[in-house]
Amino acid sequence: MKAIQIGFFDEENRYKKLTELGDPLEKLNSVMNWEIFRDELTRVCQKEDYSKGGRPPIDVIVKFKASVLKRIYNLSYDQTEYQINDRLSFMRFLGLGLNDKVIDAKTIWDFENTLANAEMGEKLFCMFDAVLESEGLITHKGTIVDATFVEAPKQRNSRDENKKIKNGEIPEEWQKPENAHKLAQKDTDARWTKKNNEVHYGYKDHVKCDADSKLITNYAVTDAALHDSNRCIDFLDEKDEALYADSAYSGEP
Repeated sequence: MKAIQIGFFDEENRYKKLTELGDPLEKLNSVMNWEIFRDELTRVCQKEDYSKGGRPPIDVIVKFKASVLKRIYNLSYDQTEYQINDRLSFMRFLGLGLNDKVIDAKTIWDFENTLANAEMGEKLFCMFDAVLESEGLITHKGTIVDATFVEAPKQRNSRDENKKIKNGEIPEEWQKPENAHKLAQKDTDARWTKKNNEVHYGYKDHVKCDADSKLITNYAVTDAALHDSNRCIDFLDEKDEALYADSAYSGEP
């Protein structure tokens, strides 16, 4: 079977079709000024000085946008690399052509790990949401809150050990030097809880999102035992006009 060579106008026609179909990533690019993140990202992520030569690194904005793609579409690192190579909408979002080198999974992981170690996540999240709000994409006319369990590997602890962990203590036996490896594998922050006759162990993701755009505007992670409603009040402010929540949030407050 003879291979068909793709021409320049074929690529342009495909991009035009994506626009006509309402590519959401193109809309995000049109409202987001990505350059506002450059100074913060460069300060944290640029590890070497390339002014004197050498192969320049991948632009920090491209790395950041690749991380945004990963989170929007809930992809693994490997899947993010694959989808960027495979999807024209992803490539256009990143400003890449068919002949450009695509960011790989390891680079995205290293970038996100660097941001996490610098505790930059919340600051970048707030900057991102502020732009979307200023562009009218986040309206606050309706606010949705919800929580979901994130299961953690179950711990095989004694009753006394669990009691100490629940009180915020570390069992003395685990703190001995010879048990350093055992302690490293123990999760002392996860908790047990029961809901609708189902037992869960781990954590709980709490989110607040805008009802119109479905964009997340606030979030929190707690142990699984904390009741959903405990985070709800913290999420609300004078901008929220109406609250939508399930029965777990009912009550006087």
